[in-house]
This record gives sequence, structure tokens and C-alpha cells, in this order.
Amino acid sequence: MSSKPFLPAETDSLTALMMAQDPARLHLLMTTLALANTESQALLTEVITGSGPLGTIAKGDPMGAGDAMRELGLSLARNPMALMQANMELMQGWMGLWQEMAMEALAPEPPPVKDKRFSDPEWQTNPGFRFIRKAYEVNAKWLTSLADKAPDLDDAIHLRAKFFTQLLTDSLSPTNFLGTNPQALKAFIESGGESVLAGLRMAREDVRKGNGKLYITQTDETPFELGKNIATAPGEVVFRNDLIELIQYAPTQATVHAKPLLIFPPWINKFYILDLQEKNSMIRWLVNQGLTVFVVSWRSADKVTKDYTWDDYVQKGIYAATEAALMAAGAKSLNAVGYCIGGTLLTSALAHMAATGYSKIDSATFFASQSDFELAGDLKVFTDGPGRNYVFGIIDEHGGIMPGKDMYETFNWLRPIDLVWRYVVDQYMLGKPPRPFDLLYWNADQTNIPGKVHKRYLEECYAENRLARGEYTVLGQKISMGDIKVPVMLQASKDDHIVPFESVFRTAKRYGGDATFVLSGSGHIAGVVNHPDAKKYQHWTRPGPLAPHASAKDWMSGAEETPGSWWPTWWAWLKPKSGRKVPAVQPKDMGLGPAPGTYVKTRLEHIKLPAE
Repeated sequence: MSSKPFLPAETDSLTALMMAQDPARLHLLMTTLALANTESQALLTEVITGSGPLGTIAKGDPMGAGDAMRELGLSLARNPMALMQANMELMQGWMGLWQEMAMEALAPEPPPVKDKRFSDPEWQTNPGFRFIRKAYEVNAKWLTSLADKAPDLDDAIHLRAKFFTQLLTDSLSPTNFLGTNPQALKAFIESGGESVLAGLRMAREDVRKGNGKLYITQTDETPFELGKNIATAPGEVVFRNDLIELIQYAPTQATVHAKPLLIFPPWINKFYILDLQEKNSMIRWLVNQGLTVFVVSWRSADKVTKDYTWDDYVQKGIYAATEAALMAAGAKSLNAVGYCIGGTLLTSALAHMAATGYSKIDSATFFASQSDFELAGDLKVFTDGPGRNYVFGIIDEHGGIMPGKDMYETFNWLRPIDLVWRYVVDQYMLGKPPRPFDLLYWNADQTNIPGKVHKRYLEECYAENRLARGEYTVLGQKISMGDIKVPVMLQASKDDHIVPFESVFRTAKRYGGDATFVLSGSGHIAGVVNHPDAKKYQHWTRPGPLAPHASAKDWMSGAEETPGSWWPTWWAWLKPKSGRKVPAVQPKDMGLGPAPGTYVKTRLEHIKLPAE
């Protein structure tokens, strides 16, 4: 049978396709559809209960979803006016829907649907599917508003209730069901059922890859090879220990700025998000500005590093990389960058350096990084009592390591419409094979994390906010962010679902020196990695010091919007801090291999964990 996807022509309506079938074929199709729908329902159940936060409910509810829903119900029961208001809004929504359907023949052409799940024309032109969509929208709006209607919920319970009601609402979208997805039904009819059969074959393969658990494949990984057509910026590994490889990139100019730039990426993913392709590589762009660029490549946790601690990451990561970079560049000091959790680690190290008199980092830039976690967003669902205990249990089950597969799943379920249900529909219902996409290849190339590091991050940073409160210790030294006097720039992304820009702004005010805040368009990745040549998105700046009591909303009200990438604005800030021009020096061959190194090439399947 053909492995090509089965996509109906845009002009073929579902009704036209049904009318074109002879009675015998139509009967066969309906019989097959009934069986396929049963298989599809079973697959949907597997997606919901076999993976992600919703799946924990059927496994003893360790994340406390049931408790949150119970508290939500009790709150509404204690406040009947709030419940009445919610139900009145639901009733008004349904009355409006019935009125709209009754007047449909007289209504003008409806505006396009903004929700991309409902982009198929049938959702607008077919009265039956239009009613299904509208009914879903009415119910979804009501369900997701309930937590905000309950007036006396604890903050953690409120966040958990909102998170799980949103997950449930997204899961129940009619687009996720074969019988109520017109695009899937058209593909089924045109292919004689082959679209669903192809989808089920892909689902079974994903279950095999996940060792019995559905592990959704987002992209075709076969075309990509690190160092060949991805992560290709030329350079050398100039230092290696058990935790890091330090890569120095080759200069492209005869002279470079005296102070090198040292980048600490997150260890939750791999560093080459900064060097996916030549056309969008931040590393190449920085080198072309005349900087000597160093990047840390973290080792994925294994039997060697599984017991490493936060202090080990500071000592063997931040301090070791700083000394090695300075030696390789022949410099006395450097500028540093921390991305996401790499920025949190860098902040803790800078505070330790301030407390101990170490003065070899002259400035720091933070990409989508928070060190004050008061406003940390949906990820706090995983760091309150039940969520944290659930994650700690996963670590204990895997011999003290947080598995990369579980981290991958967690981040996917923070954006389930784009990172879960889209692939369930496209692949398992439409039979479309995954396409090659470098960003999704990187997204799936996850790393394991030492359990002690992850536990401390979730408990002392997220849950207890000790770093921001001056109650955190590094290498036995109690530290304070207020002691960090070097100039800092903090970049945040307006639509970041992992590190909300309000949280980054709050973090910016914790440093003790000059702090600059810049807000970019888009999200956690695209907002950071936005090459100026792409001419995409925008960014916002506001001159002057950050007002101590101002909120992110206050700052935004007076900010100036500039089209395009934020990188030139960053370079205007960083260039004066990068020193005079000196002759460029090629990276020395230390016998450790060329960029992108060896640690980055270790994939999850290369590391055997306990309980696997």
C-alpha cells in the first residue's frame, strides 16, 4: 500500500464526497469507519491516559488534579453567586448559539476562524460541523473560566485547576476525534480507509519507540547529522572534564574584540539551538561581529554524573569554563551569557563570585532566564507539593536521574495543541508521515539531568524562591543577587510559555548593578533565536533604569517597539563592553576533536537508565 499522506482536495466538500460514493462502497466505508473510529478512540485514550499530566490521574493522581478540581467545586459551592454567574454565562453562550444557528440563512459570510485547529472550510460552511465547533467553543470558554470565578482558592490550587481544565478542554476538541474531524473524514473516504491504517501503523511504531508507551514522533530525524548539516559552525573543543566540553569557534575576521564571549546554554536541551543552520546561527552571527565565542556543551547525565550537584555545575561548569576560555583566548576577563536554566546557574555563580572577590566576568546577558520564580507560570504546577513529589518519584525510579524523555513530554504538554494534538491529527488520523524539521529534531534530542540538580532547582528555586530571597548557598557560601554589580541585560519573549516575561522582568530588578531589559516577540525559542536577516517579529526597549516598584505591564506601557530581531540592540549594548580590537587567533587543536564535540552527540538511547 502507498505510504503517501491522503489529503482531500480543498474544493471537495465532505457532502460532495459522500454523494459521489455508490451505495455498496458507501456501506463498506461506513462499516470500516465504525471500526476505525473505535481504534481512533482507543488511541486518543492512550494519548490522554498514557502520557502527560492528564495521564497521572489514572495512576493515583500524584499531581493532585482531583484535589484541585474538588477544591474548585467546593469554592463554587461556598460562593453560589460566583457559580450562578458562571452558569449564566454558559446559558447565554448556548442561547446565542441557538439564535445564531436559527438565523444562519440570513447571516452574512462569517469571518475566518482564528483557531488554526478549525482551519478546514467545513468548520465554516457545513452547518453540522459549524454547530459542533461553536458548541465546543461555548463549553470550553465556560470550563476554562471556572477557576477564575472561584474567589477563595489558594494560589497553587488555582494554578493547578486552571492548568488541568485547560488540558482537558484542549483534549476534548472535536478535531481530536475521527468522527468529528471533517479533514480526517475526507481523507478516510478518499483513501478508502488507508489514511487511518497508515496512522495506526505510525502509532504502533511510536509505541515501540517508547518501550510500550506512546512517544509521539514530531519530525523525520533521518536527514540530520550533527556537524554535517546541523551545528556546523567551525571550531574546536579546547577543554573537557566529566561535565562539560568547551567549544571555541573559529574567527572570521583578522581582528577581534579583546574580551571573549562565553555562553552557558541550558542542560535541559542541547546547545546547538544556537547553531541550527548557517542562515539562522546565533553563534556565526556573533563571530561575524568580531567576537571570540565560546560555548559550553553539557554532558547528558549518566552513571558518571548522576550524583552531581548544583555546586558541581557551578565549579565544574561555570568556573572551569571561565578559566579555560580565558586561557584559550589569552584574556584577563570575559563577558558571559546564560540561557534559561543556564542563566539561573550563572546568576548563582556571579553572586558567589561577588561574595568571594572573583572578578573575571565583566557583564552578563540572560536569554529567557529567571532567577526570581514568584511569577514563574504554568511550570509551577510541577513544583508545588504534589507536582514536585511526582517528579521526585520519577527521579527515584530511574536511579537518581531525571530522564530526558519525561522532560520532553512535560514541555510538550505545556503547549499540547501545537506539540501533541497537532501530530495526533496529522499523523494518526490523516496518515501524514512526519516531515524533516531542524528545530523539532533539536527539540527531540533531549538530555538526562542529575536528580540532585533537578530536585534542588525545583524545590529551592521554583517552590521556595531562595535565590531571589538571598537564602541560597553556593559552595558553602550564602549568596545574594543584590551583590551582583556587573552590568546585565535580560531578554524575555512576549509569548514565552516556559519563562513568562513578567518573571524575567521581576528577576531583572533583583541585580545590584545596572540592569537593562529587552522584550522580543514570539516565544521561548523563536524569540531568542531570531536572526536579523529573517526580518521577523519585533522587540521593545525602554531607556533608563528599571523602576523598583514597576511591573512588566508598567514597563511595557512606555516601551518603544522596533521591528525585527533584538540582536542588534543587544550588540549595541555589548560592543562597548567587549574591549579593543586585537589580532584574531585560531582555536588550538587540543586533541579533543572539532566542533560540535562529542558530548552533544550522545543521545538518550545511548544511555541505559535503571528501571528501563
